[in-house]
Amino acid sequence: MANMTRVQQFILLGLSTRLDIRDALFAVFLTLYLLTLMENTLIIYLICSHSELHKPMYFFLGNLSCLEMCYVSVTMPSLLIGLWNGIYHISFIACMTQLFFFIVLVGTECILLASMAYDRYVAICRPLHYPLLMRPQVCLGLAVTSWLGGLLVSMVKTTCIATLSYCGPNVLNHFFCDVSPLLNLSCTHVALTELVDFISAIVILWGCFLVTMASYVAIGRTVLAMPSTTARSKAFSTCASHLVVVGIFYSATIFIYARPKRLEAMDLNKMLSVIYTVVTPMCNPVIYCLRNKEVQVAFYKTMHWS
Repeated sequence: MANMTRVQQFILLGLSTRLDIRDALFAVFLTLYLLTLMENTLIIYLICSHSELHKPMYFFLGNLSCLEMCYVSVTMPSLLIGLWNGIYHISFIACMTQLFFFIVLVGTECILLASMAYDRYVAICRPLHYPLLMRPQVCLGLAVTSWLGGLLVSMVKTTCIATLSYCGPNVLNHFFCDVSPLLNLSCTHVALTELVDFISAIVILWGCFLVTMASYVAIGRTVLAMPSTTARSKAFSTCASHLVVVGIFYSATIFIYARPKRLEAMDLNKMLSVIYTVVTPMCNPVIYCLRNKEVQVAFYKTMHWS
């Protein structure tokens, strides 16, 4: 890999180069990072330690919380170092490693969100078949497929990007090694790499998004056909939090990654990246679990035991 590029390291400009706000931003994002880790660790602990939460929905939420902790731990350290030092020098190998794990997590989250939408579809549209269709073996298979799918996509995309030639400059206007900034720095023809990147984004992002939307169209029809207002309200409440997270995640990722050309507006790219790498992992536990009555009961039990 080193023989294929003249650039041995990249310089990450970070989220902001303004000295007057870097210290404040560092404190804010460090707090968000620690809060995200605490929230998601709590969710995983509650799901593992309380038998009443041993259900398919919470199994997927536990996987999502684990993913979110990995997510912020891949991108947040370089963001914090950039805010602390001003700029962050990262080696070529370290940059490609960060890119690899980042793409793994993006792909995994896409498939996992689609799996969670399918779980809600079965629960609401086919409740009598739910114990069979969402038995533990099926849930485990969906979770493993999510992680392996993200791994496979990342291997292909990272290999294509790592084998490009980078002759200089080596400055990335970003706070972590992302696809668009790296493609913009390549001094070789990137049409094939862009095509691979675009096709993979179509298959993973748009594919999972369409599965999710198809599930909710079916759910919507079933809910509207329910004669009881109480039943409709209860069914909607079980899906509302997932729809909020799906909307936030896909609106940012599809805009950045499912485009046929590289994104040139790097400041916009950074702001959108903050949404799904920082804000979403922090908000997901609150949106999904901490407002859930079963999780609240498990939390109160844990506090009482302690």
